[in-house]
Amino acid sequence: MKHTPFDGSHPLFRIGLAPLDLAEWLEVDDRLDAYLDEKARLREVYPGKVFAAEAGTEAAQAEALSLLLDNLRIHHGGTHLTGEGEVRAGSHVVLLGDGEPPLLTASKLVQEDLVLMRKGADGWRLAAAALCFPSSWSLMEKFGKVIAEVHAPVPGFEAGTRNALLIERIFDQLPVEQPVRRMNWSVYSDNELFHDDKEAEHLRKRDFDAGIFLRAEYQTLRKLPQSGDILFTVRIHVDPFEALKDHPERDRICKGFIASLERLDDEQLSYKGLTQSVDRLIGEIRQLLDSTPAVEGFGA
Repeated sequence: MKHTPFDGSHPLFRIGLAPLDLAEWLEVDDRLDAYLDEKARLREVYPGKVFAAEAGTEAAQAEALSLLLDNLRIHHGGTHLTGEGEVRAGSHVVLLGDGEPPLLTASKLVQEDLVLMRKGADGWRLAAAALCFPSSWSLMEKFGKVIAEVHAPVPGFEAGTRNALLIERIFDQLPVEQPVRRMNWSVYSDNELFHDDKEAEHLRKRDFDAGIFLRAEYQTLRKLPQSGDILFTVRIHVDPFEALKDHPERDRICKGFIASLERLDDEQLSYKGLTQSVDRLIGEIRQLLDSTPAVEGFGA
């Protein structure tokens, strides 16, 4: 379990940005092939749902691809091998310059989803995206919209709110030389990576009869030096709730988790799909606290 933002360190419905070290921009782990396999499957099953790009974004897409390639070469040479006109990412061979949109090519190299934000007369809008692992939102519904409209369903982030204005200012003033990162998290009743329909029956119920899964989003923002667009990346991590049991910091995480859930108001609980299940979830966490102490030195 790489990230535990539900431990109180990253409260929900906060912007919570921190400086990003480019050595930690892209997260590659032993599930690289599994994620890339799933992306390939989703592109085949849902070709109209996982990629979109405005005309005129091709140069910025190519710029984003170039930055990713540089980062992979410098920091992830063990998993990504660059050859003549191609890159081997795990067991996947990705051709470069074969005529497909550069952002789509980039998405075939990494476990992250990639979103390109562009400043226009009405503000920063979602101008291109390779998005295979949304957390209960639809690319087709958000494509082309300004960020306040993208965030409209999020409590406290709709147009005219302090948070909406602050995000616009952050995007405007984000230095090219200082990318930033943040965390978000949710609790789901399955471990699927693709969740583009917030009204789906299995999300609406969220009763955890099938299990409890902790979904962490590692998000980064990087302003592109040539185009001035912003590349927003999202790396999804999904772990079963049971992974907390043997975590060396289990008690601290569980106590922070309970406090985080108790801090949410009715509107926030509804947005996260937890209105009917938050009490059960807190009860499950308390049971972990009451179980046999975690063994020091063993992680999950």
